[in-house]
Amino acid sequence: MRCPGHSKQTKTFTHLVTACWSCCLPTAKLLRMTEPSFPTAPLTHALKEWDVVCRALQDGSQAILLRKGGIYESAGVFELEHSRFALYPTFIHQHLPSIKPAHRATVAAQQQEPVEVTITAWAECQQIVPVPGRAQLEQLNDLHLWDKPLLDMRFSYRPDYPLYLVLLRAWRLPQPVQIAAHPDYAGCKSWIPLKQSIATQGSEPALPSHELNRIAERINLAFAAGRPLKAQP
Repeated sequence: MRCPGHSKQTKTFTHLVTACWSCCLPTAKLLRMTEPSFPTAPLTHALKEWDVVCRALQDGSQAILLRKGGIYESAGVFELEHSRFALYPTFIHQHLPSIKPAHRATVAAQQQEPVEVTITAWAECQQIVPVPGRAQLEQLNDLHLWDKPLLDMRFSYRPDYPLYLVLLRAWRLPQPVQIAAHPDYAGCKSWIPLKQSIATQGSEPALPSHELNRIAERINLAFAAGRPLKAQP
């Protein structure tokens, strides 16, 4: 589609959103999630994320991530390095004060990462939108388990870089997959290429499409800062 305020052509996919969010929001349309046609390609990459967040994505109590790195813009479109990925749980850097009190009891305390990792879920990127500011993100406080210290850190880290909200469709694998924690997976990195691919047949979505649409609509309204939006056809 063409941005009405720009001469350049932009394009929209189910896992992308146009870069014209701030200037063209009154005419922006939400991407409507329909019941998914199940993708059968195996997973070749994983995203490392706190175990407590992986479990929240898997059980449907959370469907968003916040990112400052690993977002790319091409022809006015934001996208992740990988649009489909396994959720690889990590443990030792889980920071209790950064998690809301209601969720802290579920955090598994470990002194080191396990030598074998259990993969129980994977995700697809549905939308990526820049976060306009802290006040707008606060309107979505019930959609995530992070507490104030984590949000403070995300906004203050590399303040010249935008913060992005990523909406995911998470899937539960039919059976847990055990993989060895290869030394290449260690360290402060987000994305890891898996030594063995993970089959996805038989996976079940963590949330139905109407729930994902409801979350997408809330994001749209919160980030619109009260400006009128063009109705869905």
